[in-house]
Amino acid sequence: MAGKQQSVYAEILLSCIEEKYFKDEIALEHHSFARIISGEMKVIQADKSYTFGPGDTLLFPCNQLSTLIKNPKDGLPYKAIVIFLKPERLRDFYAKNPIQLTKPQNYKVKTFEKHPMLESFFASLIPYFDLESELPEKIVSIKIEEAITILRSLDAEIDHLLADFSEPYKINLTDFMERNYMHNLTMEKFSYLTGRSLTTFKRDFKKSFETTPQKWIIQKRLELAHHQLLVKKQKPIEVYLETGFENLSHFSFAFKKHFGYAPSNVAVQQADS
Repeated sequence: MAGKQQSVYAEILLSCIEEKYFKDEIALEHHSFARIISGEMKVIQADKSYTFGPGDTLLFPCNQLSTLIKNPKDGLPYKAIVIFLKPERLRDFYAKNPIQLTKPQNYKVKTFEKHPMLESFFASLIPYFDLESELPEKIVSIKIEEAITILRSLDAEIDHLLADFSEPYKINLTDFMERNYMHNLTMEKFSYLTGRSLTTFKRDFKKSFETTPQKWIIQKRLELAHHQLLVKKQKPIEVYLETGFENLSHFSFAFKKHFGYAPSNVAVQQADS
C-alpha cells in the first residue's frame, strides 16, 4: 500500500505506508499540521534534514520544497494524522479572530513539544478514521478551528505564517535552484515557486546557467551524490533517494556515465588518483 486516506479531497486524513519505504517530493499547496503515530519520516530540505518518529508533531509551511522518505519501523507501518489548513479556512478564522503579529519568521518546518492540548486533539481524531463515510462538514470545521487555536496557543508568532495569504513572488532564481535542485519536481512547479511563468523560468535559467534546467539538475545531483559517497562515506543505496533519483539502477547508470566509474568504486578511484 503506497498510502491511505479517506478522500483525495480530505482535509483531515490518515497517511499509512506499509511497504519498505515511500518517497515523495512535496511543495504543499496548503500548510500541513501532522502527528506521527508510528514508523519514521525523514524530511530533506535545502539547508537541513529532520527525522521524525512516533509522538512527534510538526507543521509544514506551504510552498516549501521537501523530500519526504517514510519508513515502517519496529515492525509497525508508517502512520500519521495530517490536517491541511486551507486558505479559505484560515481566512474564515482570522475574520473572527484578530491577527497577532510580533516579528517575522523564517518559514521552516516547525516542531512542537508534547503538550496536553496536542495529545487530546490528535487522540480525538483517531476514531473518525473508522468511519465508512466522509466526516460531516461541521465537524471538519470545528476540528480545524481547534487545530488553529492550539497552534496559536503554543506559538505566539504563528500568525506570521498562517495569516500570510500572499502568492510566491519573483525571487532570485540562481539562489533558489542552488538550494533546491535535489527535489524531483516538474519544471512547472519550479517556475511557480520562483514566481515565473514556465517560459520565463526557462529563459532566466539559460541566462543564469548557460544550459537547460534538466542537464544542470542531473549534473548537480550527481556531484552531490559523489560528495556524499566520498566525504560522508554513505552507501549508494543511502544516497540515491536523497539526491533526487527515483531508483538505484538509474542512479548507478547516470553516475557511471558522468564520472566513468560506478558509485560503489568512488573510494577506490579516489585512492588511485
